[in-house]
Amino acid sequence: MKNNKILSALTLASALFFVGCANEAPAPKVQKKVQNTNKQEIRHDIQVINASYDGNTTKILAQIEKGFMNNGIEISANNDMNKPFSDAFGETDKQAGKDFVIYRLMPVYHEELSVKLIKDYPKFGLISPISTSVYSKNGDSISISILSLEGMSRISGVPVTNPDLIAYSKLITKSLSDALPNGTHKTLDYKVLRPDGELVTKFTFILPNESGDIEEAMEAYEEQMEGEIESVGFKTPAFTEMEVEGYEFYKTMSICKFDVIYPVHKIHPEAGAFAPCTMYKYKKEGDKFTRMGYPSVYNWIKSTNIFDDYSLEPLIDAQNLLESTIDSTIE
Repeated sequence: MKNNKILSALTLASALFFVGCANEAPAPKVQKKVQNTNKQEIRHDIQVINASYDGNTTKILAQIEKGFMNNGIEISANNDMNKPFSDAFGETDKQAGKDFVIYRLMPVYHEELSVKLIKDYPKFGLISPISTSVYSKNGDSISISILSLEGMSRISGVPVTNPDLIAYSKLITKSLSDALPNGTHKTLDYKVLRPDGELVTKFTFILPNESGDIEEAMEAYEEQMEGEIESVGFKTPAFTEMEVEGYEFYKTMSICKFDVIYPVHKIHPEAGAFAPCTMYKYKKEGDKFTRMGYPSVYNWIKSTNIFDDYSLEPLIDAQNLLESTIDSTIE
């Protein structure tokens, strides 16, 4: 098998993610207000490690990167969001970029395990790379949030008992421990009182391919789609291209939007475990359909128990906008 490549097109520093569009069959748009229901459950989707540090930002960030890389996990990006937040929102919010001494979005990726899982579970591309947020409120302690084993399983559809998924989760936990050896691990337990919603947004369509070169056809479509979503304020900061047995192509792409993460991070900094979002795009050998998908806003809402309008409204507005924009690109 050839080596896989991670391709970075832009820095994530100007981005933040958002997700969620149309399903394979037409689905009603999400309403602006999300109403509570009587259904209640507990989510354990996000794990956080917290540790004290001496206030040396450069040193602690290098230590975190080393913890991942020493375990074979690549750092796709490590982007300081404070300055972009200040630049984008400083005129209307004097606190913009000052809520945290450190707030970074740092997607990470283990190539070998990702390809093994994608071969049988195409939706694993939803977390390839897997997102993390690195944050410090006051400069005395630092936290890293990332999906737990349960969260990885729920989003990707890989059974929680899958040996490769377990191995990946253990590798992440070890990386966190190596990065912050004196840290305290905690799995966040959120009592969720929310309506059901599709957690993965999917598109299935026949890709026009007049030339007979499927990869060339996909590149042409990607150029069109990226142009359309960027024209309405979304960013496509990073790309991953993998060679997976049984697939004509398999790619992932980050989709980001400032207006989403900025309000959410103030109250829910751990929500960076979903930002940026990763969208998969693939076509299997012998399948006439091209398939795309990415996590919907219900992952944010359910896994972090978001209920305030300040956080909810940008999520749902972005979902509706991205939904209609992507739909317009599919013939």
